[in-house]
Amino acid sequence: MSTSPHTQAVKIGGMSCASCVARVEKALEAVPGVGKASVNLATETARVESAQALDFGLLQEAIERAGYHAEAANDAFAGPAAAPAPAAEPLLGEGARVALAAALSLPLMLPMLLDWLGYHWMLDSRIQWLLATPVQFVLGARFYRAGWKAAMARSGNMDLLVALGTSAAYGLSVYLLLAGQEGMPHLYFEASAVVITLVLLGKWLEARAKRQTTAAIRALQSLRPESARVRRGAEEVDVPVAQVRSGDMVVVRPGERIAVDGVVAEGSSHVDESMMTGESLPVPRETGDRVTGGSINGEGMLVVRTTAVGAESTLARIIRLVEDAQAAKAPVQKLVDRVSAIFVPVVLVLAALTFAGWAWHSGDLELATINAVTVLVIACPCALGLATPAAIMAGTGVAARHGILIKDAEALELAHRIDTVVFDKTGTLTQGRPVLAKLKAAEGVEEQRVLALAASLQRGSEHALARAVLDAAAGLPVPAAAAVSALPGRGLQGRVEGRSVLLGSSRLMQEQGIALQALEEGARQLERSGHTVSWLADADQGRLLGLLAFTDPPKPSAQGAVQRLQRRHIAVAMLTGDNQGSADAIASSVGIAEAYADLLPGDKTEHVAALRRKGAVVAMVGDGINDAPALAAADVGIAMSGGTDVAMHAAGVTLMRGDPALVADAIDISQRTMRKIRQNLFWAFVYNLAGIPLAALGMLSPVAAGAAMALSSVSVITNALLLRRWQPGSKEHA
Repeated sequence: MSTSPHTQAVKIGGMSCASCVARVEKALEAVPGVGKASVNLATETARVESAQALDFGLLQEAIERAGYHAEAANDAFAGPAAAPAPAAEPLLGEGARVALAAALSLPLMLPMLLDWLGYHWMLDSRIQWLLATPVQFVLGARFYRAGWKAAMARSGNMDLLVALGTSAAYGLSVYLLLAGQEGMPHLYFEASAVVITLVLLGKWLEARAKRQTTAAIRALQSLRPESARVRRGAEEVDVPVAQVRSGDMVVVRPGERIAVDGVVAEGSSHVDESMMTGESLPVPRETGDRVTGGSINGEGMLVVRTTAVGAESTLARIIRLVEDAQAAKAPVQKLVDRVSAIFVPVVLVLAALTFAGWAWHSGDLELATINAVTVLVIACPCALGLATPAAIMAGTGVAARHGILIKDAEALELAHRIDTVVFDKTGTLTQGRPVLAKLKAAEGVEEQRVLALAASLQRGSEHALARAVLDAAAGLPVPAAAAVSALPGRGLQGRVEGRSVLLGSSRLMQEQGIALQALEEGARQLERSGHTVSWLADADQGRLLGLLAFTDPPKPSAQGAVQRLQRRHIAVAMLTGDNQGSADAIASSVGIAEAYADLLPGDKTEHVAALRRKGAVVAMVGDGINDAPALAAADVGIAMSGGTDVAMHAAGVTLMRGDPALVADAIDISQRTMRKIRQNLFWAFVYNLAGIPLAALGMLSPVAAGAAMALSSVSVITNALLLRRWQPGSKEHA
């Protein structure tokens, strides 16, 4: 990951192939102050990293000098890299141009089609010229403009190849027409016109398909409400979301979309968070619970105290993460970039050699020209440039829809090779909320009395064990406690019904001279099985009243998640700062054989590093601040979104709901995406490697080459879009 403090996004118009990408990157990296530039053909954006903020005018000038159009990509809500999907109007305009080109080209193709059916008919040569000329110079003007700019920048791109190839076919036809040969000369107006029509059709279909790859971004952006109902004194006022400030009380009626991140101040309801977490069922929310902007309120009215809006909201961060992943390049793309940098110049040389070879071999300049034109047309590296980014966009998009945020393409590429997954325990495999598992009363004391006294001392406390006691005591009559004081590291002391009561550790009991022998053996067994034990005693009488044993149970999906990974032949281990007994108990219950306990954050990091030194490809799964170093040290860090921001920043993948089953899903979508990338690159390379020799040997016509070129780009994107049908295995095993 880059450490550059400034990242700027730029929308780029006019790119047509992988060679364009290489040229724009080279132009941007030549700008003083730019550390790195990464251009994505599928999203038509550039990400420019620099040590300090750069004047956009400098970047724009460099891009336009290279022959392209540039504009700033600004979205204050969603971050700088808003996916610039083609707008509806330009697409309609492009569609109309394709239709017009087809209407003009069809009569030129008709004699060829009829010839296959045994009918020999030819248009008058002057009518052929009249039909082909507007296609060549009006509808095909974009190729001349972009090709000229590329030539002026001493580079080449797809547009230059199309412009040169079709101009050669058109020019040869005009020459033959003006030469006034006897009879009806064989002209090639249909080749130039149909190639331009097919390329325009391919670009139009390509743009439509690219819109589908950005569907995840648009779906997330559609969750942003335009306004919020804010409580101002005794009134409720509708205001634009941009005017809502932290601390404002936002009223959310049943069925409305929540406009801001915040905490429920009043009311209770169920909230549908499926678009962001992938969780299919609404989740209960009541006073004190956090809610996320963009989710849908259910049956109850909520009053939400705003904690974040705009660019700082969870939804905005999610959109930025998905955009960053889609804009980034996978390491495999570097190979494509290196090939593309030299591809067009090599093709021009091959076309020249084809012309020279056929002219020398056959003495037929007409045939030599047509074969050289075919080489130029079929060699356009469109599919090569789209192969990787189209698959990454589709893969990260569908993953985000199911609650898996892949932050960068490198994490996506590495995840498919993971052979070892290391889980943190608390909050990752376990629920992160202790429950009262066992309660034992001393002889002569009722268990309900023990629970009521413990709850009396714990009332008002925010400690996790206190919440477990109060949950267990719900419905019991709990007496009031007075003079409750905390005894740091040991427990609590207070007066209940006139008596001094203690609740705490064995150390506290020993200090107060409380004998524990009656329940000590049972307590040791509970501790060995991973429970945390607290003792309750009457200090005035020096008498033990009972013990309470707590446990943090595993998440319901934890065992299934581990089994799914093991079925993939992935080794699974667990790291925790907790004691060995607790670690062994949880590990045994979920099916993990290796559990390492009593670890500090540095120990976790060293354990992950040691696995990597042995050659393992390691994923670390955690949710706490203490997991952040290990997440960063792993090949792929996977953070639970319910954890800390520090953990999520250190991880390459964030799971939007705290379900360990999503770990196997993240690995699965990574494998499927990489498979699509390999398929796309294979076909893109094979297409060019096979097509160019066939064209050079005279085995293809320019029309067939144009159709194949258009089909290759569309097929690459269509293959990538198949990823949108992916469903997480966690749903199948739920």
